[in-house]
Amino acid sequence: MFTPNSPTPNQLDGSALKVGIVQARFNPEITNALAQACLAELKAMGVKQERITHVHVPGALEIPLALQALAHIEDPEPFNALIALGCIIRGETYHFELVANESGAGVTRVSMDFHVPVANAILTTEDLPQAVARQTEKGRDAARVAVEMALLLEQLA
Repeated sequence: MFTPNSPTPNQLDGSALKVGIVQARFNPEITNALAQACLAELKAMGVKQERITHVHVPGALEIPLALQALAHIEDPEPFNALIALGCIIRGETYHFELVANESGAGVTRVSMDFHVPVANAILTTEDLPQAVARQTEKGRDAARVAVEMALLLEQLA
């Protein structure tokens, strides 16, 4: 039976990977911090800047469609992993649940439909302080998840 090796975070080598990032512009103070942390972590794992495509969309509901468009790109090669960056902060209406549920479901659907790992770093928080407390670590986590899952899928292929 084949058992893939699970690298530790310090062993993740993304130097051969092509990664796509979709970042929501809504709540830019949070999403920009997520992106900065994510990009720094990708660089630390060896992902080359020229192999990262970083696009922006209006908000979290638009992230899945942009991920889907990136997943369709195969010229000259497909993306090994995709990353979703966004921030949804609870308000006084049901809109929070709608956006959180639908964006999350859309991100998962892209991953499953296109057989590409998608690291979901769309924060869903009660308030701005919670989002600020999570922005850097979740940005780094998204990069590590994307690289680890891309490498795992290569091993399993």
